[in-house]
Amino acid sequence: MLKYFNYDIVFQEIPDEVTLAINLSNCPNRCEGCHSPHLTEDVGEVLTKDVLADLLSKYGKAITCVCFMGGDAAPLEVVKLAEYILYKNCDIKVGWYSGRDELPIGFTSEPFTYIKLGPYIEQYGGLSCKTTNQRLYKIHDGQLFEDITCRFEKS
Repeated sequence: MLKYFNYDIVFQEIPDEVTLAINLSNCPNRCEGCHSPHLTEDVGEVLTKDVLADLLSKYGKAITCVCFMGGDAAPLEVVKLAEYILYKNCDIKVGWYSGRDELPIGFTSEPFTYIKLGPYIEQYGGLSCKTTNQRLYKIHDGQLFEDITCRFEKS
């Protein structure tokens, strides 16, 4: 069962998208220096299809993407919610920010347009640092991963 702590409209997490970022709790990664350590706890409300439908109804015209921030404790549930978004509105892109180094076994990238992989390692920095270990990929046809991390680098 996925729980969400909060959500917000953001402009930096996914390049060129107006994104509804949904912060999921119960993160198992516990990255040192994490900017959201409260998300390691079992907090928030259950994220159901009904809750997601309400959010899509509320923000649907204002957003171009929904991004699940976390969900590593239940990645297959993230996939189900991503599939639901596409079922409800195929114009909305879907992203997933994962702290894993690679996709879990049994995970399909089919419903996603963007996937971020890699734990936060403080000494390497986040996506905007040239030294980051994290990667943001654009998914093409559910399989081809294009590394677009360079889009975050600041000059």
